[in-house]
Amino acid sequence: MNLLTILLVAIALFAIALKTYGGYLARLVGLDNKKKTPAHTMTDGFDYVPAKMPVLMGHHFASIAGGGPILGPIQASVFGWLPCFLWIVLGSIFIGGVHDFMSLISSVRHEGKTMGEVIGKNVGKNAKILFLIFVWLALVLVVAVFSILVANTFAANPAVATASVLFLVIAIGMGYTLYRKGASLGLVTVIGVILLFLSIWIGLRAPFALSARTWIYLLMVYIFFASALPVWTLLQPRDYLSSFLLYTALGGAVIGILIGRPALQLPAFTAFKQPVGYLFPMLFVIIACGAISGFHSLCASGTTSKQLDKESDAQVIGYGAMLLEGVLATVALGTAAMLTKAGLADGLANWGGPVGVFAHGMGNFLANLGIKEQVGIAFGALTVSAFLLTSLDTACRLGRYALEELTAEWAPALSNRYVATIITVIAGGALALSGTWSAIWPIFGASNQLLAGLALLGATAWLAHLGKKYIVTFYPMIFMIIVTVVALLTMVFQNFAKGNYLLGGMSLVLLILAGFVINEGMRAINKFKTMSAKAK
Repeated sequence: MNLLTILLVAIALFAIALKTYGGYLARLVGLDNKKKTPAHTMTDGFDYVPAKMPVLMGHHFASIAGGGPILGPIQASVFGWLPCFLWIVLGSIFIGGVHDFMSLISSVRHEGKTMGEVIGKNVGKNAKILFLIFVWLALVLVVAVFSILVANTFAANPAVATASVLFLVIAIGMGYTLYRKGASLGLVTVIGVILLFLSIWIGLRAPFALSARTWIYLLMVYIFFASALPVWTLLQPRDYLSSFLLYTALGGAVIGILIGRPALQLPAFTAFKQPVGYLFPMLFVIIACGAISGFHSLCASGTTSKQLDKESDAQVIGYGAMLLEGVLATVALGTAAMLTKAGLADGLANWGGPVGVFAHGMGNFLANLGIKEQVGIAFGALTVSAFLLTSLDTACRLGRYALEELTAEWAPALSNRYVATIITVIAGGALALSGTWSAIWPIFGASNQLLAGLALLGATAWLAHLGKKYIVTFYPMIFMIIVTVVALLTMVFQNFAKGNYLLGGMSLVLLILAGFVINEGMRAINKFKTMSAKAK
């Protein structure tokens, strides 16, 4: 078996799914371009800003992709490549894509509000409050994990740090010329992409070296401004520009794999139990973003729904972006699977963890195109860091939204944009400074996947309220809730046994909050089901 075979299988299945299952979902909810989206009915020039489909696709894809579909498959490959591949493909098509699409369109139909509002309208006020608390805690974990990963990447690869800082300057200029000077998207894109690759060249020649701890402090300052400023100034253009970096990495990797056809040296299956835990439930928790991720529901309903130009764009942006992320996850899995079991262990230990394994894999793929392997490795590391940074500032902005919604009625002072941002930044930064990413990642993964289950619960309640067939979200919801509850229970016992009371306590709190939301949600679904039966 070689990597090209499984990559082509994945791409073919994703292409078919986008047309068939994606089309079915679009018909189920009745996408209608005659309905004006919140981006038009509630335009405020700050959060609600209509965006052309390619721009919004770039922003959304960059936001949801992040480092998750790269790090997760490489970590989970210790179980063997086959279970990882099956979960990536089937999970993306039947669970993750559905989750993302429904999160986006349900938000659009609720004035661009977050999934908290969707749950509040279709389940109940108490469920909304508990869900928003859960969301905020989960996002603090995201900020902590990705702050550590970005800081470590910048400290280990100063050239990447320089290029990333230059990205931000280019993005600000791009947003200004596009939205304030009315420049054409095509011209701004061409100039932006040229400057993007120029910044990589500058970074390789003028690396900016600082310690990881210093980078964490600087990143906290950065995400405050990125989260509090209008979306068009930095977030949207930076994500759009960064998407070209990922498109280039994906395209280069696919062509490199086509030419080199690297063999899969890692066993298809190793063992049900590994140091990371048992295959069930840990495989479905470790590979989050490559198959399904609750963070996607927050991106879809938090920022993307406020920028959707027309409803028909939701099929490509909501469902299609998840499938494209599945391609990225397959490529990331390939960087691990083309190593032997011993080689993978050595790479994880000596190349800087999953980021290093991916970067070396990219160097190998791009070498088939005549690019120096060391340049390819640097490009791979830069690709990961760019999307870790995207996940970081998006998570902080979404944390601000959640806190604003949560405190709007009982503590208006805390719902102030800047106050909510500062609280989120301080909480995430403090957790980042308290430990390593590997200690936080398991609980982040479990809470993230449980969040996906809760988002699917909200979508199921919404579909049931409308009298629509809700099995497309109901069964994925049941599966994700079972998987993540088992995983979180395991982590509660493990963390308390190790004396890590902070993470153990957070796991327990997340479980309790989720339990209440699940109870309220199932009651609502049963009520709508009964009402629908009586109406017939």
